[in-house]
Amino acid sequence: MSKRKYTTQFWKDSSRIYEQILELPFNRELMKGTLDRDKFVYYMKQDALYLADFGRALAVAGTRSGDTESMKQLIGFAEGAVVVERALHEHYLSEFNAELDIPKSPTCEAYTGFLIRATVLEPYPVALAALLPCFWVYREVGHHIHKNATRPNVYQQWIDTYAGEEFGESVEQAIDLTEQAARDATEAVRQQMLEAYLESTRLEWMFWDAAWRMEDWPV
Repeated sequence: MSKRKYTTQFWKDSSRIYEQILELPFNRELMKGTLDRDKFVYYMKQDALYLADFGRALAVAGTRSGDTESMKQLIGFAEGAVVVERALHEHYLSEFNAELDIPKSPTCEAYTGFLIRATVLEPYPVALAALLPCFWVYREVGHHIHKNATRPNVYQQWIDTYAGEEFGESVEQAIDLTEQAARDATEAVRQQMLEAYLESTRLEWMFWDAAWRMEDWPV
């Protein structure tokens, strides 16, 4: 696809949030391999709960795409996310002798609820914009940590997954889908897309921060 005018602007407008994500204690400690295992296990459990709804949201967006190729790509993303990330979760939960035994945290509930609402209720281009940060931010964080990680690192498999070529290809496809949707949208819908993209990026920040705090419901 030719120059990505709109998605590039989305990234620029969210760059301050992304830089803050890199500085979160969770990601800095993961990069050094010194992250407390209980915090990482908590994160993996919440990520597994998040993933289930993320896959549903991708599938719903696929049914609304309006063309067969986009539908196939989005449903493929959902399938790939479930297979690849579930394997990652199972690896670490097994290694750390942990089970998926907690409910969604308040932050996980907020994030997945936002994505489901966006894919069901908002225009299709807005749904794509809401889903994109989970791809794009994770790839960039993965590359940053891979480049700067202490080795050996107990979290190397996590790092390699999100810095890997297979995940990167999915990210490129997701960006291109969103760019095309933005090109075909009205200016008003493009503004909604930006707002949805920023909201999801903020929720990405919150998700990692919640993992560091091992967030729980107050009662």
